[in-house]
Amino acid sequence: MTDRPKLLGISGSLRSGAYSTAVLEALKAALAPTADLTVLVLNDVPLYNQDEDGATQPEGAAALRAAIAAADGVIFASPEYNYGPSGAMKNAVDWGSRPYAKGSLLGKPVLVLTSSPGSTGGIRAQAQLRESLSAAGARVVAYPHLAIPNVGDKVKDGAFTDEKTVKFLTGGVGALVKEIHLLAAHAKAG
Repeated sequence: MTDRPKLLGISGSLRSGAYSTAVLEALKAALAPTADLTVLVLNDVPLYNQDEDGATQPEGAAALRAAIAAADGVIFASPEYNYGPSGAMKNAVDWGSRPYAKGSLLGKPVLVLTSSPGSTGGIRAQAQLRESLSAAGARVVAYPHLAIPNVGDKVKDGAFTDEKTVKFLTGGVGALVKEIHLLAAHAKAG
């Protein structure tokens, strides 16, 4: 890892114009001076099927796994659907967790953020997503839950509209980067 971390942002919404994708794109612009953030949408990732998960797997799933493996850290940005993360987001965790005890998420530092046009910011989806990522062996960064309420007012034309949201999210990314550096230092010393 270099001083400039390579981050992957996974958008949990398949909708064109999705708030999760918009948040990641705005975060990419905000982080440009200090980190490289690649935004990945999940439209090409099929539902997890163990029958298709062998020596070869579907192209979209293989690309997702490769992107996770190549990143120093991953930001999972999910909407909240029925008090939980989107099915697409859970599916991404399932693909990233396989094969068991060897998946691309194993030991990977990750940050969870949610957003919603409502007043809760998707906070109810956080616990389920964090639990799934922990079960996959990811290193979920301990940071106050990053939830963006009224997200339609917070992101416009590819940028954040208020400094409070920028500081909150970049603070979370700062915690992710700190975890990445700690892991790199530990690996170097070990």
